[in-house]
Amino acid sequence: MRVKNRLLNFHDMIIYQDNDYFLFSLDTVLLANFVTLKLTDKKIIDLCSGNGPVPMLMSFRTKARIFGVEIQKYIYDMAVDSVKENKLDKQIEFINADVKELDKIYESGAFDVVTCNPPYFKYQSNSLVNENIGKKIARHEVLVNLEDIISKSSYLLKNGGTLAIVHRPERLIEIINLMQKYNIEPKKMQLVYPKSGKNANMLLIEGIKNGKTGLKVLEPLIVHDEVGNYVPKIRKMFGSDNDVAEEL
Repeated sequence: MRVKNRLLNFHDMIIYQDNDYFLFSLDTVLLANFVTLKLTDKKIIDLCSGNGPVPMLMSFRTKARIFGVEIQKYIYDMAVDSVKENKLDKQIEFINADVKELDKIYESGAFDVVTCNPPYFKYQSNSLVNENIGKKIARHEVLVNLEDIISKSSYLLKNGGTLAIVHRPERLIEIINLMQKYNIEPKKMQLVYPKSGKNANMLLIEGIKNGKTGLKVLEPLIVHDEVGNYVPKIRKMFGSDNDVAEEL
């Protein structure tokens, strides 16, 4: 069912979501805060945008024009409605399109920054997946895979432009290999840990198109303290000391 929520704890912002599809989560928030945004950036594009949280969160950090791409029409419609209600439609624009077809829509080198929170899991016909088609598309590489994302990002980025992705640590080597295959040099990386003493469960990585070699590995990001509360650095990303999105 479609609902209207507060956008985290930015109390004057809302986002439309549907519990039967795929709600945005911490990985989205981390990506929007991790990506390097510069004052000189003019155009940013977010791939696999879902209902639009990454573009909306990035709007707090940049004056650049932001585009979002979402293939599922119903989810795209929620993103459009959220942006209109938040009066962000002069800065943010969504398109209902397939990432693999973006070379037919935009010219090569049209963007300063590309962000993406893609489907994490490889898909085969015998894969164990959620029967809900919306969740299946969001979680599994049914309609777009990692190589599609990185190859199209390279096409969309200007020389020296930035690609930032959130993914799973087990696919790190594949991500680096594909970035280098498509002339995106990995420059910044951070592993995210649910709690001290646990294995990393998220990966944030950023690369520069035709950049020089040299990868900076940031300090580990721990999400929860010893009693399970979000640490202050994470709570700050939510916009206040509270950590629960409120349903309206």
